[in-house]
Amino acid sequence: MTSESYSVPIVDIAPLIEKSDNQLIVAKQISEACRKVGFFYVVGHGVSEELQHRLESLSQQFFALPKETKLAISMKKGGKAWRGYFPLGDELTSGKPDLKEGLYFGEELGEDDPSVRAGLPLHGANLFPESIPEFRETVLDYLAAMTQLGHTLMRGISLSLGLESDYFARHFTTNPLILFRIFHYPSSTSSEPSQSWGVGEHTDYGLLTILKQDQVGGLQVKAKQGWIDAPPIENSFVCNIGDMLDRITGGLYHSTPHRVLNRSGESRYSYPFFFDPGFGAKIFPADLSQTKVSENVNLKRWDQADIHTFGGTYGEYLLAKVSKVFPELQHGLKKEGERSL
Repeated sequence: MTSESYSVPIVDIAPLIEKSDNQLIVAKQISEACRKVGFFYVVGHGVSEELQHRLESLSQQFFALPKETKLAISMKKGGKAWRGYFPLGDELTSGKPDLKEGLYFGEELGEDDPSVRAGLPLHGANLFPESIPEFRETVLDYLAAMTQLGHTLMRGISLSLGLESDYFARHFTTNPLILFRIFHYPSSTSSEPSQSWGVGEHTDYGLLTILKQDQVGGLQVKAKQGWIDAPPIENSFVCNIGDMLDRITGGLYHSTPHRVLNRSGESRYSYPFFFDPGFGAKIFPADLSQTKVSENVNLKRWDQADIHTFGGTYGEYLLAKVSKVFPELQHGLKKEGERSL
């Protein structure tokens, strides 16, 4: 379904989950949203509301803890696994500190996992607050639910491009890289925009971001007509295209810049889940010769970077980006094979 009351389209993906005869109708809606805006809401997703509410409650409990307690699981202790807590202002977007604090998670991997034994960056165990014992179970349950949703949505995106439904699963997401964030944005009291951005203008790195946001709002999308709001819709997720989907589709599905500004007077919480190509997946353009491609495909990016010449693995692309977001991790990650972008 779609709604004229929102600039960002709404898509009911229940037929994708049920694998009903209406899957192609949903795929067409996804195609239109990806071509025109690069963002869309999903409803009918089947993710437990009870699980979502539990995640919200526990997240608020964590961020209410004293800073010293939160730093007990700081990202420095997560090492190259890139997990844990970072305090306000420690994350950069376009070289500027963001007005947010957050927790980083990924697929839970033990020391006996081959990727961990090989010392692969962004692979390892998560860090959880000991003072909130149910936090671990809740986050891992949420990761499992969102991973399943990610596979479902990528099946819809495959169909939306006129490809076989398992195209992305076979070529890029046989073993997807799963990254999950919980962010807390204090309300900004500054009248100066450069001091107010919870997150400045940026695009995401991978295939698809699936965002749960609270009722405070603040997400803005850079559409053709200018910046538009993506207000909260009850029990929905906001999905947007990442750089790798832009690259794979030759710019047909364009990774759209977005930002966050919280001037509500309240704390804002958001929960972005990144469903990305496997760390070692080779990135290459899909054959879209059977897909009707508009003449208006836009390859020009907000940051002037040319992602359409990139032909390495997703891990190489991501590591180059990570070192810019967290400069203190640069030394530990660069040696693993960063290439210049």
